[in-house]
Amino acid sequence: MSMALVMAQGAIAPPPPGFAAAAPPLAEASRFVLAAGLRWHVQMLGAGPAVLLLHGTGASSHSWRDVAPLLAGRFSVIIPDLPGMGFSARPPPGLLTLEGMARGLAALLAALGVSPVLAAGHSAGAAVAIRLALDGAIAPRAILSFNGALLPLGGWAGMVFGPLGRVMVGLPGLPRLFAWQARDRATVERLLRDTGSTLTPEGVEHYARLFRNPEHVAATLGMMAAWDLPRFARDLPRLAAPLHLVVGQQDRTIRPSEALRLRRILPAARIHALPGLGHLAHEEAPERAARIILEAADG
Repeated sequence: MSMALVMAQGAIAPPPPGFAAAAPPLAEASRFVLAAGLRWHVQMLGAGPAVLLLHGTGASSHSWRDVAPLLAGRFSVIIPDLPGMGFSARPPPGLLTLEGMARGLAALLAALGVSPVLAAGHSAGAAVAIRLALDGAIAPRAILSFNGALLPLGGWAGMVFGPLGRVMVGLPGLPRLFAWQARDRATVERLLRDTGSTLTPEGVEHYARLFRNPEHVAATLGMMAAWDLPRFARDLPRLAAPLHLVVGQQDRTIRPSEALRLRRILPAARIHALPGLGHLAHEEAPERAARIILEAADG
């Protein structure tokens, strides 16, 4: 996808103030595109058939920073920040639901003239990729779910993606409080360690920057409050695209056993177990993540 085509479609937008000072990894691939009434930050690199990479809750395009270059020799890699996260503008509430995010991304892909042949999503990003396919916005050869949040969650995570999340989003000072607490690097390190993953100091710093941004935190809370995973789970049997379930065996956020539950719903789903890796497996072992995506492309 060329920059010239984006400009010809009139979708190009200027970067927000301060982007250069806080530029993310692969900043040279960053574009700002108008779609669905929103200014999106999207990274575009490589050439060939398009692959869509979607980040998870509270993350941004940075989470694919080491995977994308490994795919770019064969594919055009498209990595957006979800609405309100990273450098994408804060959306109206309707774009924070799962269905709303899928509609917004469909508009973004249309503005870019992109039809992905593969889609990969981490955590909540996997649900967005599947929602896009269920709604007919994309028709990929395969969808890859990296520790996907695809079924109603139990325990603390289930409370956050549900009633507690709706209470939290109604507390106006909470995003600023969380952002203030994230100034303590040890707090960020503990949050990431609790996912079962071990990141490099650079990887921790990328999340620390996001967590210190109240707008990013507010969008993350709004997303968690707005999602209806039980309704999404009822739609899963309609998924036609082959589904690959990539599972970090040390994931403490989405239990690895969830993949077995999913395969009862979608018996053709293929499970790829990644021993020793946690919820952020694609950041811990980008070469293994890229290899699985490339193998899926080859059928």
